Amino acid sequence: MLPGMSITPTDQALLAAADAPGDGIRAVAATSLSGRQLRYYDYCMAAFAVILICSNMIGAAKPAQLELPLWGTVTFGAGILFFPLSYVLGDVLTEVYGFARARRVVWVGFAASIFAATMSFVVVALPPDPGWAGQAALAEVFGQVPRIFLASIAAFWAGEMANAFVLARLKLLTGGKMLWTRTIGSTVVGQGVDTLIFYPLAFWGVWEPAMLLGVMATNYALKVLWEALLTPVTYRVVAWFKAAEGLDVFDTGTDFTPFKTRV
Repeated sequence: MLPGMSITPTDQALLAAADAPGDGIRAVAATSLSGRQLRYYDYCMAAFAVILICSNMIGAAKPAQLELPLWGTVTFGAGILFFPLSYVLGDVLTEVYGFARARRVVWVGFAASIFAATMSFVVVALPPDPGWAGQAALAEVFGQVPRIFLASIAAFWAGEMANAFVLARLKLLTGGKMLWTRTIGSTVVGQGVDTLIFYPLAFWGVWEPAMLLGVMATNYALKVLWEALLTPVTYRVVAWFKAAEGLDVFDTGTDFTPFKTRV
C-alpha cells in the first residue's frame, strides 16, 4: 500500500486477494494515486488523442471493399484499420492507471475532436483564392467531417466510457486475473455502443440503408475480432507499463460517474 492510503476493509480484502502480475509491482487502490507522479500516463493520453483524430479524419467517410477467402466481398469503413487501436490503448489505460484516469483521457479526446471538427468546418467554409483549384477536392474529402466528428465524439464518448467501466468492474470481479476476459468483454460492450451510435448519426441519408447496416455489422465484427487478435500484444503492453510504473491499480472506492475529469 502507499503511504497515507485509506480504504475500507472490503477494499483491503479485494487488494489482498488480487493477482499481482510480478515482482516489484504492488496492488493499490486507484484512489491512492492522487499526487503521485506517473511516468507514462501523459504519453498515453497524447497517443490516444492522435489516434482518435487521425482515424476519424483519414478514412472514416470512405467505404472500402476487400475480397476475402471463404468470406467473399467485405465492405467496411476504412478508418476501422486504425480506430480500434484507441480501444486497445483505452484498455491499457484503464487496466494500468484505473477508471478515473482513463475517463480523463476520454474527455481530452472529446475536446480534441471538437477542435478538429471546428477547424475542418472553418477551413472548408473559407472562400478560396480564385487561382486555387483544390476547393472541390477539399470539400469532397472534408465536407462531411463536422457531421462525422459530431457522430464520432458522441459514439466515442459513450463507447469508451462503457469500455472503461466494464473493464474496471471486471478487474475487481476477477481479482486482476484473466486479463483477456475484460479486454475482450469490454470491447464487445464498448464497440457495440460506439457502432450503434456512430454509423446512423454519421451516414444515415448518405449511404443506402442496406450498405449502412452491412457496414455496421461488418465493422462491429471486425473491431471485436481485431481486439481479440491483439490480445497477446495487449498483454505485453500492459505488463510493460505495470512494471515501469511498479503498480497494479484496482478501482476500489472509485466514483464511476462519467461526468467528471478529476482523478
